[in-house]
Amino acid sequence: MPPPYVPLADSAQAGTLPLRGPLRALVATMRPKQWIKNALVIAAPGAAGALGHDGVPIRVALATAAFCLLASGIYAVNDARDAPEDRLHPLKRLRPVAAGELDARTAIRFGIWLIVLGIVICAAVSLLLALVAVAYVATTVSYTLVWRHTRVLDIGAIAGGFVLRAIAGGAAAPVTLSRSFLLVVASVAVFVAGAKRYAELRRPETDHRTRRRVLNCYRPRFLELVLAGSSAVAILSYSVWASDLPLVHGVPWRPLTILPFVVCLLRYGTLVQSGAGEAPEELLLADGPLQRAAAAWLLLFALGVHAAS
Repeated sequence: MPPPYVPLADSAQAGTLPLRGPLRALVATMRPKQWIKNALVIAAPGAAGALGHDGVPIRVALATAAFCLLASGIYAVNDARDAPEDRLHPLKRLRPVAAGELDARTAIRFGIWLIVLGIVICAAVSLLLALVAVAYVATTVSYTLVWRHTRVLDIGAIAGGFVLRAIAGGAAAPVTLSRSFLLVVASVAVFVAGAKRYAELRRPETDHRTRRRVLNCYRPRFLELVLAGSSAVAILSYSVWASDLPLVHGVPWRPLTILPFVVCLLRYGTLVQSGAGEAPEELLLADGPLQRAAAAWLLLFALGVHAAS
C-alpha cells in the first residue's frame, strides 16, 4: 500500500498566501509547472529519431514553446471565467484571479495575447502546425464552454488536447505518425483524463458546492473501468509498436522499454487509487518511483534511437 500522496504545495493546509505583485500574479496564471505536459510535442520526432536532423530541433523547440504559450493563454482566460467557482475550491481559490490579485479583464487580455503569439510562432514553423494549434485552442476552449459538463465527452476532450500536442510534434518536424503511435498516445491520454476525474470524485473535501457538476454523473466503478480499459489498450498497443521495430545491432532496444512503460502506468494507477491524479504534473514532479521509472524508460528509448542513428 503506497503512502498517501502529498502535493508539492498543499495550499489548503498552508492557509492564505502573501499577496503577489502584478508580475508574479501573471506568471502564476501561466501555470509554468503544467508546461511539462507539452513534452508530448517532442514525442513524435523523438520516436522517429528525427531530433538529430538539420533544423528539426529548432522547429520542435519553437513548437513546444508555442504550445506552452497557448496552454498558458487558455489558463488565463479560463481563470477569469471560472473565478467565482474557483473561490469555492480548497486549492483553486488561491489562483491569482480568484484570490483578487489579478483583474479578470487583465487576465483575459493577457491570455488572448499569449494565444495569438503562440499561433503566430506555429505559423512561422509551418502552416500545418498553425492549423494544429488552432484545433488545440478550439478543443480546449470548447471543453471549457461545453464538454466539461458532459459525461465521457469531458474525458474525450481532455484526451484530445494531449493527442493534438503529439500531432503538433509530427507537424513541426515533420514526421509521419503511425497509427500505433497515435493509439498509444490516445489511450494514455484517456487514462490520465480518467484518473483526473477519479481523483476529483474521491477528493475527501469534495461537496456539491465545490466539485464539478459533471462529477455528479460519474460513479467510481465506471471510472475504474475507464482506467482499466485505457491502460490495457495502452500497454497492448505500446507492446505491438515497440516489438514491431527491428533489432539494432542485435539488441532489442525498443522492446526493452516496454517494462518501464508498464511500470509507469501501474505506478500512476496505484497513486490514483491512493487519492492522487487530480493534477498530473504535480504527481510526476512529486513521486520519486514514478520519476525513476520514467527516467529508465527515457534512457532505454534514447539509447535505442542513438544506436539506430
